[in-house]
Amino acid sequence: MNSSVGKKQVSSSKNILAGAIKRRQAILFVGAGVSMAVGLPSWQTLIDHLLKELELDSAVIDGMSDGYQMLAEFYRLKQGGSGPLRSWLDRNWKVATDKVSHSELHKLIVELDFPAIYTTNYDRNLETAFEVHHKPYAKIANAKHIADAAQGITHIIKYHGDFDDDASLVLTETDFLDRLSFDSPLDIKFRADALGRTILFIGYSMSDPNIRLLLHSIWQTWEKSGHKDDRPPSFVFMPASNPVQEAILAHWGITLLTPESGSCRRDSLTDFLADIRARIRDTDD
Repeated sequence: MNSSVGKKQVSSSKNILAGAIKRRQAILFVGAGVSMAVGLPSWQTLIDHLLKELELDSAVIDGMSDGYQMLAEFYRLKQGGSGPLRSWLDRNWKVATDKVSHSELHKLIVELDFPAIYTTNYDRNLETAFEVHHKPYAKIANAKHIADAAQGITHIIKYHGDFDDDASLVLTETDFLDRLSFDSPLDIKFRADALGRTILFIGYSMSDPNIRLLLHSIWQTWEKSGHKDDRPPSFVFMPASNPVQEAILAHWGITLLTPESGSCRRDSLTDFLADIRARIRDTDD
């Protein structure tokens, strides 16, 4: 239980989130933790592969917080491109369909019926979940997809790219630095979606540079708008917290939600989304 926020305030936050989801006024942002819950390889697997391919000792990335990005950059420079790495990822960065179909976490994501789901994951687990649960969706990884996407169904926005479009992949350090300008078609779409809706972030940690950059960007957009007090509430669920994380998130206008007392850490995100679904259903009675 979050020690700095009373039970009533936590419950109130969850009710606000549930209400926004029910009105389809909330969007979901999904990080790597969601895919790893069904067995996707970790970033360490990618790092180990790059070190082996480049014949490097692991000591070369000591102290690098974003080691895989720098290694991917070095790989591109040494190999003259990222084609073989992209092919390796396509073969290995996947989870069997039956694992996704039996994942209660992915089923909950589908059932909550977000109008838009953004993900920094390269895998297609979200798409698979929608397919196995017979729910229509539109995948968006570039400007053409934005124009072609049908309305009235969930849009799954591959924020860091998709294996079906090599040019869309954000993998190397240069790719990430290029995204700092936040002026790509997907960035423009995200700003438009985020300005008027509640955002829920799941599957991230505060050590993830992607999440810190995104949260700061949202905060900065509202700060510059002249209407920061009108910003819809947004939330991030994390399996654990500390006062430093909570203070930074609060400064950025994000409410941190953590597991209820007694919740198993491994299943805490599933339990959290199940609680939100139950709150939505209670308002239907």
